[in-house]
Amino acid sequence: MNRTLLIAILIAALAAGTLLALNGDRSGGTAMAAAPRVATVLPEPQTLPEFSLTDHTGAERDRSFLEGQWNLVFFGFTHCPDICPTTLATLSSARKELAESYAGTPPRIVLVSVDPERDTPEKLAEYINYFGEGNLALTGPEASIRELTEPLFVYFNRVPLENGSYTVDHSSVVLLVDPEGRFHALFSGPHNAADYVHDLPIVTSQT
Repeated sequence: MNRTLLIAILIAALAAGTLLALNGDRSGGTAMAAAPRVATVLPEPQTLPEFSLTDHTGAERDRSFLEGQWNLVFFGFTHCPDICPTTLATLSSARKELAESYAGTPPRIVLVSVDPERDTPEKLAEYINYFGEGNLALTGPEASIRELTEPLFVYFNRVPLENGSYTVDHSSVVLLVDPEGRFHALFSGPHNAADYVHDLPIVTSQT
């Protein structure tokens, strides 16, 4: 898939808020339940850019750590007042529900911090554990984070506040990364646990 098409897919998903599946019903239209409800599935999975970041345990991680299982990757920060905890709680709720019926291990939740100045590994460890076991969080120098976000057109920008502090504006998308470490599908906000429970078994089985 060329760069222009990828940009078009991401812009359409971000603008729409509620997404239509691009892959359609591969069963020939005989079963509507076989189509994702909100996930945008890329026509061809895209290899993630190389990166080097530190996880919440202090271990160095690169692209290879995403291989071997499905991952739900969200870009946020621990001081986020609403979108981040709400989204992570939604993913956690969906993961718990999927654990009862999912064929295999439900996708792992991965938080990539867009506030590396405040989000130390220790802070991330405390935060990510609120949303269940087996999750991962990543941080590192801003330049290293942008090596991952910019090729994926994930936006974040530091915004000063009147009290001398700051917040961070950022994209609210969740990327689904496949076991080969490839960007496979996209979920845009608003996020709903029921949509993930419906879509993930469909998308992950169509590989």
